[in-house]
Amino acid sequence: MRSRLPDAVLPQRVHIIGSGLIGTSLAMALVRAGISVSVADASPTHEALAADLSGAMRGAVGAPEVVVVATPPDVTADVVAGALGTWPRATVTDVASVKRVVLGQLRARGVAGIERYVGGHPMAGREKSGAISARIDLFEGRPWVITTTAETAVGGAALVMGIAGAAGAVVRALSPDDHDNAVAAVSHVPQVAASLVAARLSELSEDAVGLAGQGLRDVTRIAASDPLLWTQILAGNAPAVVGVLRALTDDLTRVVEALEALSENEFDERAGEAGAGEPGEGESRAGEPGAGDAGAGEPGSALAPGARRVLAEAIAAGNTGHARIPGKHGAAPAAYTVVTVLIPDEPGQLGRLFQDVGDAGINLEELNLEHNLGQPFGQLELSVLPGVAGELVETLAARGWRVHD
Repeated sequence: MRSRLPDAVLPQRVHIIGSGLIGTSLAMALVRAGISVSVADASPTHEALAADLSGAMRGAVGAPEVVVVATPPDVTADVVAGALGTWPRATVTDVASVKRVVLGQLRARGVAGIERYVGGHPMAGREKSGAISARIDLFEGRPWVITTTAETAVGGAALVMGIAGAAGAVVRALSPDDHDNAVAAVSHVPQVAASLVAARLSELSEDAVGLAGQGLRDVTRIAASDPLLWTQILAGNAPAVVGVLRALTDDLTRVVEALEALSENEFDERAGEAGAGEPGEGESRAGEPGAGDAGAGEPGSALAPGARRVLAEAIAAGNTGHARIPGKHGAAPAAYTVVTVLIPDEPGQLGRLFQDVGDAGINLEELNLEHNLGQPFGQLELSVLPGVAGELVETLAARGWRVHD
């Protein structure tokens, strides 16, 4: 269920507790927006680095209008409760990726001022953590979920919306339960899946791993995430994650059973295919009496009935789900044409290519670079709107690039 939100209000003074990737990136963005920002961290070194990188002040200065708790999920409720008590007139928000457990812990403790707490979750991050990995544009164009309840003060929600907007994020409103169910499917289970797939690579030989291409890199990119952080996230959203994983397990079980059926009949099917050229004694040719269902379908299909259908349906269901992923800037998915350019693995080549594309006045919607095994060049896939693909091919070819469309 979506919650209704008020108009955003930009605060003038913001205090951020926690100077990791999210806290420092937010400090950078808010300082750029002209907001007076201070940062604090349990580690003086981390706090000093965050202040140096963002231009924020160290330690709480004055009375902040908003306090942002950007600490690990397992201590978020403790820090939120402390902030509500320390600054009795401030709105307190957090950036934890689980919302139900934080709110539940605050209610269970009977924390005073809970109406000033506004749950928040910027849907942004990187595989790397810490202040040194912070980016001023980390939140730009990304969803920032705000979870309000019947007890949430309207003015507090407006201030948190102002922070999200100043960071370039797009505000979304959800209830705590709906938020946790959603992120289980779009964030938490994908992390588990990526980690499990990547873990299989540890058992492969170097020769086998050397065959990996961009597809495997795409699937396992987030597998490089922080184990400690993700243990906290998964534990905090265990009920919702379990529900999605059980459904995924059911799907995977059907695929495994289909493949097992095909594996058990592998040689029988091949024998059937080898003898399928001419009918033997007692068999009928197509169109002759007795030529009925026995010859229908693909060779050997009767040995594993329905198995191929299960596999096809699993892949097709993935197509359907993938088509629902939002496109650029959160818009509906768009159909792009991919133009592939062979690019030498030499300094300055990428820059030259981008300059040539820019000179042509063509906007790149997406790009993907894949290195070829044992070759001194890579394949750069440029995704553009279909109407300009031909022009891009002609332009790049005229400038000496090896192009495939």
